[in-house]
Amino acid sequence: MERLIRAAGGEVAFAVPSDAHANAHPSAAHPNPRRSDVEPPDEPRDQPRDEAGRRYPAHLDVRPVRTLKDWPGAWWAYSYTLPPELWPLPVPEWTYDLDRARRDEKRWRQRMLGRVSYRRDVGGAPETSRRFLAELSDGEIVGELRAHERSVDLLLGDDLGDRRELVLESVVVVPELRWLGIGRRLVELLVAEMTGTSIRTVHAIAEYSIVDFLLACGFELEAARPSALALRL
Repeated sequence: MERLIRAAGGEVAFAVPSDAHANAHPSAAHPNPRRSDVEPPDEPRDQPRDEAGRRYPAHLDVRPVRTLKDWPGAWWAYSYTLPPELWPLPVPEWTYDLDRARRDEKRWRQRMLGRVSYRRDVGGAPETSRRFLAELSDGEIVGELRAHERSVDLLLGDDLGDRRELVLESVVVVPELRWLGIGRRLVELLVAEMTGTSIRTVHAIAEYSIVDFLLACGFELEAARPSALALRL
C-alpha cells in the first residue's frame, strides 16, 4: 500500500490521536494537498476472536456456540451425551461454516424470517378454538398453532363453575424454517391471549423432539402417564 501511494506521488503518515502529539503532526510541517494522512481505526471491542486471540476471517458468518450441536466438531452430540469433563474435544466460544451451501442456506433462512408476521385467525373457527398463523408477506402460511378449550366440569363430572382449560392440538412449521423461533413465537401469542382470562392452563401430549420444544417454551412434565390409543377400521 505504501509503494502504491508513493508511486502516485503521495505520502503516508500515521497520526496518534493525542493532544501531546498534536504539534508533531506531520501534516502541519509538510502541507501537501496530495498527502494522505491515515489514522488507524478504532477496533471494535466485541470483535470475536479465537483461542489464540486472532480475528475470524471477515467473509465467514461467525456465530456463538450456545449448544453442542451449534459446533460442527461436536460429533458426539448427535449420538450420545457426555458430561463436560469427558468431552473429547474442547468446545470453542465461536464457530462458523466452511460449506458455502450451508452458509447460503442459513442466510436465506434469516432473510425469510424477517418477512414472517403473526396473527390470530378468527375466520370460521368456533369461539372455543384458537388458531395462530405465521405467514410471509405474500400470504404464504409457514407456521400454525391450533388449540381448543375443554370443560373441566365435563371432564371430572362435577360442577366447578364452568372451569375451562386449553388443549394444544399442534404446532407446525414448514421444514425449511424450523429452529428459528417461529413455533416459540406462536406459543407466546397463545400465552399472551390467556393473560387476563380465566383460562390458566394448557395441556399437551407430545413425543420425540416436540417434548424438548415444549419444555423450552415453559411447559412442564406432569406425573400422569397417558396411554396412546388408536381405533383403526
